Amino acid sequence: MARSSSGLVAGLTAAALAVVGFLAYQASANVPENLDPAKRPSAAPSAAAPGATASTEPKDPLAVPADSGTGVRVVYALGDRRVWLVNANEKVQRTFEVMPSTVSPKPGTYTVTSRSGSVSGSDGVPIEHVVRFATVDEVSVGFSAAVDGTMASPDPTKRTGGVRMKRADGDAVWVFATVGSKVVVVP
Repeated sequence: MARSSSGLVAGLTAAALAVVGFLAYQASANVPENLDPAKRPSAAPSAAAPGATASTEPKDPLAVPADSGTGVRVVYALGDRRVWLVNANEKVQRTFEVMPSTVSPKPGTYTVTSRSGSVSGSDGVPIEHVVRFATVDEVSVGFSAAVDGTMASPDPTKRTGGVRMKRADGDAVWVFATVGSKVVVVP
């Protein structure tokens, strides 16, 4: 009796493996082109910039943008909505997300022109640690933190220049970016 059961189990196992193998083959034969790695278009070598090599390492989303210059600086990436505080050794002291204002400066290098400890923002919100570095069409642009700690989206109907951040981040910018400090804005 034991021999017939083991033979039956072996036969059922072989049949199951055959079915699984067949189903796997069918599945691989019917993979949509956009999901099949073998059928995905690869970047042509001519698409890379001259002298550039393809990197297999993913880009660190918190790394300082390569086009942000050198030396002690505050880097503000418009597209990433992020700020980096970079020291003289090119080390990031702090990085954090910000909420951009409705008016943004063009990419370039700026200098901190003035600071205010506590004022009312152009949107009427009480703010602290204002670090101004640009003027766009008569609107002052600078970093600040709302006293209540919020980072709400600005009213799109108002022309404001406050780049809002959390209070702890505002404290760090206040200590780091004194009048004359470099601010680099990147796309």
